[in-house]
Amino acid sequence: MTHKSTDQIELGKGDALLISDIQNDFLHGGSLAVPEGDQIIPVLNGYIDRFRQLPVFATRDWHPAKHCSFIRQGGPWPEHCVAGSKGAEFAADLHLPVSAYIISKGTDVEREGYSSFSNRTFKAQLDNAGVRRLFIGGLATDYCVLNTVRDALNFHYQVLLLTDAIRAVNVQPLDGQKAINEMVAKGAIPITLAMIR
Repeated sequence: MTHKSTDQIELGKGDALLISDIQNDFLHGGSLAVPEGDQIIPVLNGYIDRFRQLPVFATRDWHPAKHCSFIRQGGPWPEHCVAGSKGAEFAADLHLPVSAYIISKGTDVEREGYSSFSNRTFKAQLDNAGVRRLFIGGLATDYCVLNTVRDALNFHYQVLLLTDAIRAVNVQPLDGQKAINEMVAKGAIPITLAMIR
């Protein structure tokens, strides 16, 4: 459970993996593709492999057709991850275990829902599973990952940020780096897959 040294992390009871929004619309060819988003899938599969005996949570945008974030509704984004659509499906090459908890967010037409905690049952599921330490990666660094990490820290979870398994939208060129800087300043611990025993 504790750091054996500065570069080795031992997993154990109370740990969980949270994978944010590895969905077709956020990947190459999708309606809101995150640059290099596909590159993190093999890394995330490596984390999933390490968490075989521990809880894995996978979040997904699961938007109604007229969601407030869509340009047609006056929002900033092209239509993406409409509930039940091909674009909303998890990437075929992401090896989610059958036991993974699926967390849908952005389901309310009037709410953005960037954070995993915008699904009100999510925190209860974490608590029921006895989770105290969250390993968070996925898409996108500067939106859903950032907002999820903020909320997780506010709820007093220890957060380990998977720096080798996140990518940013970068509407402004440095948005991703600014988001990482903020998460670390707030208390998230930056790690890579090589650091997990």
